[in-house]
Amino acid sequence: MTAPDAQRWLTEPAKDSGYGRTPYQRDRARVLHSAGFRRLASKTQVHTAGSDDFLRTRLTHSLEVAQISREMGARLGCDPDVVDVAGLAHDLGHPPFGHNGEHALDEVAQPCGGFEGNAQTLRVLTRLEAKVPGAGLNLTRASLDACAKYPWPRKPGYPKFGVYADDRPVFDWMHPADLGERRCLEAQVMDWADDVAYSVHDVEDGVHGGYLTLRPLLHDPDERAALCADVAATYSDEPPDALAAALEQLLADPAVAPVADYDGTFAAQVVLKRMTSILTGRFVASAVGATQSRYGNGPVRRYDADLIVPRTVRNQCALLKGMALRYVMRTRAAEDWYDQQRTILVELVHALVRTPERLDLVFGPLHAAAGSDAAALRVVIDQVASLTDHAAVAWHRTLVAART
Repeated sequence: MTAPDAQRWLTEPAKDSGYGRTPYQRDRARVLHSAGFRRLASKTQVHTAGSDDFLRTRLTHSLEVAQISREMGARLGCDPDVVDVAGLAHDLGHPPFGHNGEHALDEVAQPCGGFEGNAQTLRVLTRLEAKVPGAGLNLTRASLDACAKYPWPRKPGYPKFGVYADDRPVFDWMHPADLGERRCLEAQVMDWADDVAYSVHDVEDGVHGGYLTLRPLLHDPDERAALCADVAATYSDEPPDALAAALEQLLADPAVAPVADYDGTFAAQVVLKRMTSILTGRFVASAVGATQSRYGNGPVRRYDADLIVPRTVRNQCALLKGMALRYVMRTRAAEDWYDQQRTILVELVHALVRTPERLDLVFGPLHAAAGSDAAALRVVIDQVASLTDHAAVAWHRTLVAART
């Protein structure tokens, strides 16, 4: 790493705690000890947080992404703490109720530029967390850049972006214009670790919860074709025939096929966990091996290299995401509670716009200092996005339901 990589948005006094920690180890500690990180324990991953002791929350998912990122990054020669920070922090901006909540807030936040979980993560890290006034956690340039999955502003027709208009100053400091939309290697490692974790683990959770079984895919060619069509339309640029070949390999894998007989017993859970471990290890090792084949076995970091993921592995990861979408998320989306989640967040935003005095002691002063209606709405969105699932329900009950 270079001296500019270790710079912070606001210069801090030298600190000597006797530990001899690197700037990136300090970054990791700041994320781990942040309020936003703690709140992930009660935020939805796929299933509502607290609905089942087995299922993952945003917190457990983030810990898993950090572990995968750290090991994969270390094998490539990245600074392990930088990729660890990115894994821990990548979901800090996600609101209550997972992607369902994200879509609801994006709709109601249109007058102030919309809402996107990754852009909100940058805002949390650089503005909203209570560590350094005016700079959030005041992480180093390298750690912030590693968190940038989508280093560009909102673009027409493209739902993913990484910065709101009023956060451009710190974004441009972190990611200079001459880099364009290129991502640093650490961000690519985190992004692949995220894909691996949630594709494999969402399938594991779906099988365990009884939402997903592999039997139809093993025995019904039409169902396999329908899944491939779903994936081609949602998660992949590959044609369905290429996905079909990858799916055939995946279902024939001796670590995957036995999961079709899952019955919840201890022995079945061992089989399910074996599949999870083998697929995770394979997806990571394939990316590391392909990247080292192109760039050599020496350390690579920042903008020296791009992560290479073999086509078949990327297709299999996309197929797992498609299984979670087709058999879990769409099932949940049909539930009344799914619609209620969106209603809760939208109505809560409207209620706080009408009664900003109900904002908490962090966001109330920010709202009072807002210089425009759009800026004031952004503060309300920040408040609602910060809430856990349970807190959003409680706030809605107090501010909305009790008045109707």
